[in-house]
Amino acid sequence: MLKVFSCSDTGLMRKSNQDCVYTSDTPTGDLLNVFIVADGMGGHAAGELAARTAVNTMLDCIRGSSERNPAVSLRKAVRAANKAVYERSLEDISREGMGTTVVACTFIENVVQVVNVGDSRMYIISGKNIRQVTVDHSLVEEMIRRGGITRERARSHPDKNVITRAVGIKPDVEPDVFSGILESGDTVMLCTDGLTNMVTDDRIRQIIDGSSDVVEAAEKLVKEANENGGLDNISVVLVRYEDDHS
Repeated sequence: MLKVFSCSDTGLMRKSNQDCVYTSDTPTGDLLNVFIVADGMGGHAAGELAARTAVNTMLDCIRGSSERNPAVSLRKAVRAANKAVYERSLEDISREGMGTTVVACTFIENVVQVVNVGDSRMYIISGKNIRQVTVDHSLVEEMIRRGGITRERARSHPDKNVITRAVGIKPDVEPDVFSGILESGDTVMLCTDGLTNMVTDDRIRQIIDGSSDVVEAAEKLVKEANENGGLDNISVVLVRYEDDHS
């Protein structure tokens, strides 16, 4: 059984919300459930359009798919979204450079399959442990992997928002695919960097572990991100997995 809650907040410093969130714990096309978070970029109107186009195109692709492999279905949906956003960007000079991050997942019993492009993330929170499953497509992440900077320093690096891969920037994109095995009571979180730039991973774990349910946890996460500055739009999807047989 999945317990789901999502919220998206403009934050304190932005005039509009360029994030787009979709959740469904019932079947969508060939998937038993689907959860998507997109963080648009390219200016006010273009960012909103990019994120919305990506999510809607992914859903159209999934609904029309007969693919039996959920990970392949999500991957195809992201590539279709990339094509759609890229084509929309060519329609108007004001949309030049329009793009969006995407992180999306689906659950098959106790296995979660996830795809991502950009720096929106998926985590698994299990009691006292938190693990980032996705890997950011960002400049600072590349610097961390090369040993040029610590993860702690990366949080305040001036280029921390520079991403190296996005949906819609080029004619094609290759999403990364990951999977995770869940135990009953584990929580999966999808989020934009408006949360993770404002709240540390350990504090995220504390809030989720200390909350009575996913609703309280998500609302507390958004509240804390705003209390810490609210510099960007903040989007959070929490999915708590509970084994029906436990």
